[in-house]
Amino acid sequence: ALDLPVFTTRADTLMGVTYVVVAPESELCEILTTDEYRDQVRAYQEQTRKISDIERMSTVREKTGVFTGAFAVHPITGEQVPIWASDYVIAGYGTGIVMAVPAHDERDYEFAQKFNLPIKRVIKSADGSDDSLPYTAKGVLTDSGRFDELSFSEAVNAIVNELETNNNGSLKINYRLRDWLVSRQRYWGTPIPIVYCDDCGVVPVPEDQLPVELPYDVEFAPDGESPLKKCSSFINTTCPKCGGHARRDPDTLDTFVCSSWYQFRYVDNKNNQEAFSRDKVNALCPVDKYIGGAEHAAMHLLYSRFITKALRDMEYLDFDEPFSSLVHQGTILGSDGQKMSKSRGNTISPDDYISQYGSDVFRLYLGFGFAYTEGGPWSDDGVKAIVKFVSRIERLVEESVDAGSSAADPAGFGQREKDLQYARHFAIRGVTTDAEKFQFNTSISRMMELLNALNKYHSEGTVQNGLVRETVEDLIKLAAPFAPHFAEEMWEKLGYTESIFKQSWPEFDEKALIRDTIEIAVQINGQVKFRLDIPNDADQKQVQELVEKNENYDTYMDGRQLVKFIYVKGRLANLVVRQA
Repeated sequence: ALDLPVFTTRADTLMGVTYVVVAPESELCEILTTDEYRDQVRAYQEQTRKISDIERMSTVREKTGVFTGAFAVHPITGEQVPIWASDYVIAGYGTGIVMAVPAHDERDYEFAQKFNLPIKRVIKSADGSDDSLPYTAKGVLTDSGRFDELSFSEAVNAIVNELETNNNGSLKINYRLRDWLVSRQRYWGTPIPIVYCDDCGVVPVPEDQLPVELPYDVEFAPDGESPLKKCSSFINTTCPKCGGHARRDPDTLDTFVCSSWYQFRYVDNKNNQEAFSRDKVNALCPVDKYIGGAEHAAMHLLYSRFITKALRDMEYLDFDEPFSSLVHQGTILGSDGQKMSKSRGNTISPDDYISQYGSDVFRLYLGFGFAYTEGGPWSDDGVKAIVKFVSRIERLVEESVDAGSSAADPAGFGQREKDLQYARHFAIRGVTTDAEKFQFNTSISRMMELLNALNKYHSEGTVQNGLVRETVEDLIKLAAPFAPHFAEEMWEKLGYTESIFKQSWPEFDEKALIRDTIEIAVQINGQVKFRLDIPNDADQKQVQELVEKNENYDTYMDGRQLVKFIYVKGRLANLVVRQA
C-alpha cells in the first residue's frame, strides 16, 4: 500500500470523491501506473511535455487524461476509486494529486463527463433551491452517511476529526504559492549567468566571470525574439567547464528581480567583490520609509519581501523585512478634477510653472495643495497663493535685516511678545511632527500661521527686534526642506555665510505653549456674538465677571435678562437669556 498525500480546502466534499487525478509528469505517476497501462500513460506524458503550464491551467481547454490502472482507497468509506493522470493537475502545485469531486468542482465535473466517471452529489443548498451541477457553493451535506445534514463548518470539523482519529489526515494550512517565472525575452534586464554546452549541459558562469554584461551591438527587430539571441558576439562563448563551444542563455531576468534587492546594493554599489557588504547593509537597513504607489503592493513589494527573507535565511541579512514603513502617494488631478490626460487637455507641465515661478514655489505648492496620500485637483490660484506667501517672507527678511541682530529678551515680554512666542513654538512643533507623518500640507499651514503672527505683531505697535529676528530665522529653517533654494538665499540675506543646511533644526519649548491668556467665544443663546481674552486658569465666576465688564455685553443684553451662564473651560461662554 502507498499513502497518497492530497490537499483540499473542501473537506466537506470528501464523501463525494469518485476518482483521483495525478499529475502526469510526477514521479508518483510512474510508480502508480500498472504495466497494462504503461504505454498509454507514457504517450500521454510525452504529449503533456509539449504544453505550457498556462495552457494546462486554462478553464476553457478540453480536458484530457488517461487511466493509470491503479485504484485508491477512500479514507472513510474504504471504497476503491480509480486513479487517472491528467494535465489539469500540475506536479509543482500542492501535492500534485487531486481528489476529484465532480459534483462540486467544475474541472472535475468536465473530466468526469468526458470519461463517463461517477458523479455523486454530497452537498445541497441549505434551502434546497439549487439542484444544478456542479454545485460549488457551501451548503448542507447529503448522501454522506453519518455526516448528513451537517453545515459546512460542522462537516469539516467532523470529517477532519475522524481522519485524525484514524491517522488518515489532519488539518493543515497550505499557502497558494507557485513558481515565479523570471526569464524575459527582452534586452533590458540582467543577463542570466548560465551557458549551455553540448558536452557539459547546463553550466553556471563562474563567480570570477560575473557580472555578465549586456552587449551594445544588438539589433532590435520586432520579431518576438530576444535581441540577445541574435547577437552572435554575446550568444557564442566558451564553456567554463570544458573549454568547448557553448551558448549563453538569451533571456534576461525580469526587472522585478533587480528591484527586489536594489536597496541593499545601493548601500554598497561600488563593491566589486560581492553583491553587498553584510556589515554595511545590516547597519543601514532595513529602509526606514518606502514611498510608492499602491500598484506595487501585489508584485514588487511582495517579491522584495521574498528575496529579503531568502537572504535572511542564507544569513546575509540580520533583519526580516526590507522596508520598515510604507506610504502611498495620492494622484494629482487636472483642474477639472479628472485624471490628467492629453486627450482631455488637462495636463500640467511642471517646466512651465518652474520657468515662471521657480522650482521652490512649485515644490511648496505640491506640498501645500494636497494631502500627500490623497492628492486632488490642480489649482492655479493655489500656486499664486504660494507666490504671495514666499514674497511676504522675503519682505519680512528684509525688514529683519534692517532691524539688526540683537537677541530676544524674555524678561521684557509683554502679552504681544508672549503671543508671538506662542505662535513661534506652536509652528516649530507642528512642522516637526506633521512632516514626520508626511502631512506636508499642514506643515506649510503652520508656517503660514507663523508668518501671519509676525505680521500682526509688526502692525500692532513697537516690536522687540531680537524676538522678531529669532522668529524669522526659525521660519526660514522650517521652510528649508520645502523650499531649499529660497531658504538658502534668505539665510544669506540675514548675513550668514554658512549654509542653512548646516544649522540645527529648531526645537520647541513646551513652556512657551502654555498661554497666560486664552481667547474664548462668547455666545448668546448659542450664537457667537464676540470673542474675549481671559486668564488661562480663570474659573466660571471670574469668566462671568469679565464677560459682564466687556463693552459688548451691555449692547447685546439690552432688553434681555440673563437666565443662566455656562462656561466650557478653554472654549466658550454661553449666555442663556430671555426678553426682560
